[in-house]
Amino acid sequence: NGDAANPSCSGIEGILEAYHRSLKSVQLYGPTNFAPVVNHVARAAAAVPDGSQYFVLLIITDGVISDMAQTKEAIVNAAKLPMSIIIVGVGQAEFDGKSGAAPQRGLG
Repeated sequence: NGDAANPSCSGIEGILEAYHRSLKSVQLYGPTNFAPVVNHVARAAAAVPDGSQYFVLLIITDGVISDMAQTKEAIVNAAKLPMSIIIVGVGQAEFDGKSGAAPQRGLG
């Protein structure tokens, strides 16, 4: 949302507002390291042990993941926490998964 001190959004409206605001201020460039942000949100989710909050990490990227091994490890470590991770690729980068797709957790 652009606020490093309080980087959360409330609901879909909050996510859309943060996205539109970021279009005006964020410049995309590499390297594209996801593990640090996944670990950051995982720590926040782990800090709410009663499950009263659910976290959604939406990453919009214009580049292929640079730290794939660390990102996979971070996602696996976060798999039992009350959180979802959505990664959306935009632009001309190769998002075909040939470099090793992140693990997916299905329903059921």
